[in-house]
Amino acid sequence: MLTERAIHNAKPASKIKRLYDAGGLYLEITPRGAKWWRLKYRFNGKEKRLALGVYGNVPLKEARLKRDGAKKLLSQGNDPGEVRKSQKIVRNATNTESIEIIAREWFAKFSPGWAPSHSGKILRRLKRDIFPWLGRRSIREVSASELLAVVRRIESRGALETAHRALQNCSQIFRYAVANGYAERDPSPDLRGALPPAKEKHHPSLTDAKAVGALLRAIHGYDGHLVTRCALKLAPLVFVRPGELRRAEWAEFNLESAEWRIPAEKMKSRAPHVVPLSRQALEVLRELKPLTGAGKYLFPSIRSASRPMSENTVNAALRRLGYTKDQMTGHGFRSMASTTLNEQGWNRDAIERQLAHGERDPVRAAYNYAEHLPERRKMMQAWADYLDGLRKGAEIVPFRKQST
Repeated sequence: MLTERAIHNAKPASKIKRLYDAGGLYLEITPRGAKWWRLKYRFNGKEKRLALGVYGNVPLKEARLKRDGAKKLLSQGNDPGEVRKSQKIVRNATNTESIEIIAREWFAKFSPGWAPSHSGKILRRLKRDIFPWLGRRSIREVSASELLAVVRRIESRGALETAHRALQNCSQIFRYAVANGYAERDPSPDLRGALPPAKEKHHPSLTDAKAVGALLRAIHGYDGHLVTRCALKLAPLVFVRPGELRRAEWAEFNLESAEWRIPAEKMKSRAPHVVPLSRQALEVLRELKPLTGAGKYLFPSIRSASRPMSENTVNAALRRLGYTKDQMTGHGFRSMASTTLNEQGWNRDAIERQLAHGERDPVRAAYNYAEHLPERRKMMQAWADYLDGLRKGAEIVPFRKQST
């Protein structure tokens, strides 16, 4: 029989050391000095072991009470280990600090400041890849190895970038939990380097002048729905993100001042954005206005004018024109403009501001959305003239910004 004095004085050895009490109860001492209570028992002819806690948190007297409780379950024909698992599942199912509950709390707090497309992707990722495996687990109990198993499951289906994003979202949730007292730490930093780096994603695009000219001629000859044709024609002239284009509202446009002012809540940067409109862009808008100007959206859905066109409409139109997903996408108009404008010598800061890139501080971004605007107006008109020349097949000498 063990005593408190004997346990207190017991020293670790180079291998795991065991001190036995009675009834299958023993103390396991690791080489590092940790002392764990264990119970050895047999159920259905198989030898099993049950962890009863760490000495220090669980004194000898309490360890014996736990042993007696397990023995009582055995006498009733129950496996103490399986009973504990069942109790844990029930506890986690009703746990107000489960990962799913904390994640939804985090999402509800921060998602109002995100673009709808961004928040939708995060919620779908959590529902599909995290909640089924970890959702009912207490956020205090999840280990780095459990988290790694979940993200590797995503990686195994070939979705490496999604695995990285899921791990990033979990880290955000754990940090929120730590800040609010739901958890002690974020285990995700322990997994740094556990996943191979994701390959940088490049959106397919055309930048060769002849290829761009051919694309523009194909767009102007598009014989599908007029609304779709106008979206295709406007896309290269404004080179905003596809979601910003398809959700454009007439109330955001001032044709007199030739400006499109996109509100902050629609922008990835969460700051308002100004798009100067060239003469060519205004022509497209005037062509479109008699058809959709009485409604909310420039490009409403075919099924309902109360919703914008589908996110796949422009890409589907490009496929109809003969361009594969590896040749050109709706997002490719941005890289087309960025690459060519930089080659033409325009101010890089003006280009980046027109692309709505880079400003990570939302307060500063809110004040700087009109930065370089006079130069951007000049640049957007020169860009539209350049595209016009390519479409018409003329030999183009692009306007180059003169250094000062």
